[in-house]
Amino acid sequence: MFLEQISWVQAKEYFEQKDIVIIPVGSTENHGSQLALGTDFLIPRALCERMDDRLEILIAPTIPFGVADQHARFPGTITIGSRGLYDLVTRVADQLYGHGIRKFVFLNGHGGNTPVLQDVCLDLDKKHALGCLLNWWTLAGDINPKWKGGHGGGEETAAMLAINPSFVHMEYFMPFVPKGLSEDLTFAGAFHVFSNGISVPVPRRVDHYSSCGWYGPDSPETATAEWGEEMLNATADFCVDFIRKFEKVRID
Repeated sequence: MFLEQISWVQAKEYFEQKDIVIIPVGSTENHGSQLALGTDFLIPRALCERMDDRLEILIAPTIPFGVADQHARFPGTITIGSRGLYDLVTRVADQLYGHGIRKFVFLNGHGGNTPVLQDVCLDLDKKHALGCLLNWWTLAGDINPKWKGGHGGGEETAAMLAINPSFVHMEYFMPFVPKGLSEDLTFAGAFHVFSNGISVPVPRRVDHYSSCGWYGPDSPETATAEWGEEMLNATADFCVDFIRKFEKVRID
């Protein structure tokens, strides 16, 4: 049940019966030269569409902006920063809390949003409410380690091929050439470098270590729509099962 598709009368009836909502959250940002800028909010939205007929639970409009400061040098990226996302999600949650919602499921599509959403969940806990955070890409990698990937790599490209192949532009694909800090401090992933085989956080803008915008061990060239379909279905199945359990939790 999507909030934007029902009337206020139907919303009132829902709030009188249920105290749970799903809030999809994403970002508008670089995902490599081959992927749509909306990848991080299009995937959570698609997961909600796959879950909707199995859950009689209200789904709020997808939030398409997040914390993407590290991608800001790539054209088309729109970041509202940590404070902006915190204020936006808090305002949305407060409004829904006022309607009687006490259980909030944040279906997240962007890693940069995670710390903010965790803070919002802690704020909700202080108000005798509960928030949970479902990071879809982490869940997918836990369900099947073969699906685990980086940013804009095979995992996300496969998901987008399943959702809408016209949003994948492999004709613009650029290979990833990692940039470390020096010969002794090599690339170890987002915000990290290796020193003597040990990963050390060194937060930098993405364009400082990836000129193409994507990074990770999973090349977009390996992605297929079949992979994406299987992964999205399995992730949606997990989320449905979890949300059903979460809905039954009693808040003291």
